[in-house]
Amino acid sequence: MSTSSETQPRLYLVRHGETEWSLTGQHTSRTDLPLTAKGEEESRALAPWLGFVAFERVFTSPMQRAKRTCELAGLGARAEVEPDLAEWDYGDYEGKRTVDIRQQHPDWDVFRDGCPHGETPEQISARADRLIARLGSMTGNIALFSHGQFGPALAARWIGLPVAEGQHLSLGTASLNILGHHRSRPELRVIALWNASPASLAGGA
Repeated sequence: MSTSSETQPRLYLVRHGETEWSLTGQHTSRTDLPLTAKGEEESRALAPWLGFVAFERVFTSPMQRAKRTCELAGLGARAEVEPDLAEWDYGDYEGKRTVDIRQQHPDWDVFRDGCPHGETPEQISARADRLIARLGSMTGNIALFSHGQFGPALAARWIGLPVAEGQHLSLGTASLNILGHHRSRPELRVIALWNASPASLAGGA
């Protein structure tokens, strides 16, 4: 079992498993969708990976897709709901696909442009920074169950980049990611693992 004697936190960031809208590419924030059967299966596949880690704390987004992923991955009994792990609020773009949005707004990108009547990149940056500040006061391994676009925004802010750079960090469903610190330079935050999953390592989609 992996333990941590570090005085700094090591964040195990997990995106929730597949939903009907993640499958179709529809932006999902406040719509509280369940996992698909495949989403439940791929969430269960995370349990052996996470079972080797001794977690000090476990946090999950309030949405059922994240909470169910946490449960199926074997950490539900210890989970604390953390509102700041919720997905980007898509406002008027809720339920829409990027390709459809770009028919009226060519080159739109959520990480750069935000969403009308939803959250702006500046608001997301402030939310991520607020969460990082709280997590930074903790120690050891911490599990975070979140979403496909807040996750990259959080990772970008973790390493000191603007939220807009999150567009370069693709995040698959039920993927495991680790945000930590450089081994020989503990003041330097790093992305130690990104977008790993049993399916991806086996050559799946």
